[in-house]
Amino acid sequence: MRLALLNAAQKAENTRENFRRELDADLDVFHCPSGELPGDLRFDGFVVTGSWASVYWDREWIGQLKTWVGDAVRAGLPALGVCYGHQLLADVMGGRVEGMGEYEIGYRTVEHDGENRLLDGIDERMTVFTTHSDHVVEEPPGATVFARNEYGIHGFRKGRVFAVQFHPEYDMATARAVTSGKDRLPEDRIQSVLDGITAENYEAACEVKQLFDNFLAFVEHIQQIRTNTT
Repeated sequence: MRLALLNAAQKAENTRENFRRELDADLDVFHCPSGELPGDLRFDGFVVTGSWASVYWDREWIGQLKTWVGDAVRAGLPALGVCYGHQLLADVMGGRVEGMGEYEIGYRTVEHDGENRLLDGIDERMTVFTTHSDHVVEEPPGATVFARNEYGIHGFRKGRVFAVQFHPEYDMATARAVTSGKDRLPEDRIQSVLDGITAENYEAACEVKQLFDNFLAFVEHIQQIRTNTT
């Protein structure tokens, strides 16, 4: 199984290694902010990672990424978006993304409806790590929202596209590093989040890593459909 990993993170290495650890597939990695993008659509699926950027910024690499993703979605490639990837897929497919005017950060509770195959086998009340100041305020036309909390939409699906706002790929070291880097937040807020990055919370959040296997199973299912129709 060959996937394109569209790495939108500022610090490419940590994000790349987190996804390599969780996705049991051949990953072709492209660091999008450096201008790297696949030259074609010859993949079984693709994943769009988190980022420090906003999807509504006027940046050349963001426009190029949107173009490739739009072409891939129209071609029927299975897709998984995480955080920024969630927002970018929503934007590309006609949804709406806005700044929140605040941060959601730290281990939080998100609820899902129990009816989406991406979250099969995961408790309907999930512990997840979040860090974002933008959110999807309107899902794409025809999409189904399957996860929410008090900050809004945390998961949607449309066709072969799945997207989640939280970070199932994070380990504790990544959570600490990302939190410590939020210099726009008050020190006491940062310390409160750091205090919550415990082995107990991480273990609880590890349940959502199941979604990576669920996504790969979906990609394999699409491969079988394509094989049977050719």
